[in-house]
Amino acid sequence: MYQNKKVAVVIAAAGKGTRVGGPVPKQYLKIGGEPVILKTLKVFEALPEVDHIFIVTNEEYMDRCQGIVKDNGIRKVDSIVKGGKHRQDSVYNALQEVNRKRPGVAYVLIHDGARPFVNEDVVLNVIRATAEKGAAVACVAMKNSVRQREKDGSHSVDRKNYYSVQTPQGFKKSALMDAYDRALRDGFYGTDDASLVERAGFEVEMVDGDYQNIKITTKEDLPMESRVGTGFDVHRLTDGRDLILGGVKIPFKKGLDGHSDADVLTHALMDALLGAAALGDIGRHFPDTDERYKGISSLILLKKVKELLDENFFRIGNLDVTVMAQQPKIGPYVEEMRTNLSHVLDLEKSRINIKGTTTERLGFVGREEGIAAEAVCSIYR
Repeated sequence: MYQNKKVAVVIAAAGKGTRVGGPVPKQYLKIGGEPVILKTLKVFEALPEVDHIFIVTNEEYMDRCQGIVKDNGIRKVDSIVKGGKHRQDSVYNALQEVNRKRPGVAYVLIHDGARPFVNEDVVLNVIRATAEKGAAVACVAMKNSVRQREKDGSHSVDRKNYYSVQTPQGFKKSALMDAYDRALRDGFYGTDDASLVERAGFEVEMVDGDYQNIKITTKEDLPMESRVGTGFDVHRLTDGRDLILGGVKIPFKKGLDGHSDADVLTHALMDALLGAAALGDIGRHFPDTDERYKGISSLILLKKVKELLDENFFRIGNLDVTVMAQQPKIGPYVEEMRTNLSHVLDLEKSRINIKGTTTERLGFVGREEGIAAEAVCSIYR
């Protein structure tokens, strides 16, 4: 509540997020382990000036959105509303729900669900100016030089007169509803909520936004996140099997026992990559009870792991693998192994290191009962 008047926030989160290109709409991608929309919601949940939150999202993601709200104790959410064909249609749906469920609300803020880095100061700036002027929008001054295109070329303009518009945008509810109703009658679609309000004859106040309050539109907008993973695997040496390491068939009297080709090097590497991305392990994705993976090349499985990383926007920084074997010596085959991994992972060989060691005839490796491998990787997005 602000100055004894109720404030509602509409979170616009019905976009498809196609320019990001992820497995889910951008508002449901995770940053630092949290969905983007959850980070957004937490800001408004924490502000005592905000009384009610209405989320508008894709119909197929309404249950997921409800789960995020419930599991994280976001108590101010009144409704999750089905989105429309365009953003303007979606916000209008949410405004109808505000009118129906909370008719006493005086001010409504509209905020993009894909702006998770908004801070409390910006929100409060908008609320204060909305209460005073009737409509307000967060803006930041242009940093780059600006040019205007014309039919016969282009010319520079004074950037001091231009600002980049952000959300939240705040309005007296009556003015906002009037502006949306007029736009609907006229079949008019504006660039944002403020443009509709201006078109209806209301003035809009600019207030200070924040350069960190970016809208996630493409994958380049996602913050850089670095992670490290480790993997370890062991397989028993047995007669009648080929010895495969890093996709290379190595001449030896025994091979490694396993459901797949038992490539212990590649298995350790897969576990390291999956672990770094918090995507489980190879047993979860490729169980040894599944006949599809019987005798399969581990390089095929590694390619599937790479696809999982791609779907979650992870890129590989570097790989370091140690193979522990009393015999055979792997040195002569390391370059071929690196080449195999490089091709499958689409990674420069300079980022891949493979080395071998013995255990000085100690333990099961020293007794030539088996071979072990340990992998360390870095990934980022």
